Amino acid sequence: MLLDTCALLWLAHDQNRFSAATLTKIDEAPVVYLAAISGFEIGLKHKAGKLQLPVPPRQWMHEIIAHHQIEIIGLDLEICLKAAELPPIHKDPCDRFIIAAALAMGLSVVTADQRFATYGVDVII
Repeated sequence: MLLDTCALLWLAHDQNRFSAATLTKIDEAPVVYLAAISGFEIGLKHKAGKLQLPVPPRQWMHEIIAHHQIEIIGLDLEICLKAAELPPIHKDPCDRFIIAAALAMGLSVVTADQRFATYGVDVII
């Protein structure tokens, strides 16, 4: 399973945003992934003052990834091309990379954004 950026924030700071079933799925998943673009998104939101973190974004990301044993999906050429080829349903470029990564790897995505499902991605809320 793949966490979108908001799901990572909820996992770290507000697990009440998840249903009990979703938390169980996250806990029982053999691997929980995060797209590298989420680091970019978190860094930008923090820099713009839209996201408060207890420590700088780089430190926060490394600590959360280690604590939750999250694996990172890099943005390789195929994922980047796939993101560019997606129909223009979703305009957020970061989310398009997350969707492309999920499609390329056959992963479900933990997200509250129902637009992911319009791309054929299995969405876990």
